[in-house]
Amino acid sequence: MNITTLDDLLQAARTQPTPQRLLFVFAAAELPDDATAEERERFERGEGGALVPQMCVDKSPDELASFAQLKKEAEGMGPAWHMVFAAALSGTSEQPPGAQETGEALTAMVEAIRQGYLNNCIPFDAQGHAVELH
Repeated sequence: MNITTLDDLLQAARTQPTPQRLLFVFAAAELPDDATAEERERFERGEGGALVPQMCVDKSPDELASFAQLKKEAEGMGPAWHMVFAAALSGTSEQPPGAQETGEALTAMVEAIRQGYLNNCIPFDAQGHAVELH
């Protein structure tokens, strides 16, 4: 399945043969203190900056009807964000991933985003569309 929106990811997770847990890390773009004048100018145009995790949550695919629901919940719970990173964690044939496994995976995901390692997740913009980061 070609995942171009977060709703596509939700649908794909619901069709997996093993129970899934979806992991979400919401991040905001911030300008580093040591940014150059050119970097500051780009940032003011809405380009560049560093992605800084703001909050995270896990959900089962059945708990989340759509990206619109996730966005509404996020806006009501935490700081402003520009992007959400998503990943899926598979359980066993009968059981979804446990709380400890899920917590460890979320912690690892937050740390990977802080360090700029984005290979194991899909970034989505604030409209729920998958984006390619450079």
